[in-house]
Amino acid sequence: MLSFIWSLIVGGVLGAIAGAILGRDVPGGIIGNIIVGFIGSWVGTKLLGSFGPVIGGFPIISALIGAVICIAIYSFIVKRMA
Repeated sequence: MLSFIWSLIVGGVLGAIAGAILGRDVPGGIIGNIIVGFIGSWVGTKLLGSFGPVIGGFPIISALIGAVICIAIYSFIVKRMA
């Protein structure tokens, strides 16, 4: 149970940092940050492998790069639809 809570915290922080890097808010607040952190971790791990230190089950550098990619893609899609 504690590892799950730790994963939620790390995922949320990764999503928030990725949003700050791009200067865009993640829709959904904290829940959105957690989702972006989890999806970004998956994307980053698929693209870069398990690169960097692992905290809460997330390879930090890969997950952060993946989260930035996810937010950039989401922002691009939303702009195109508006």
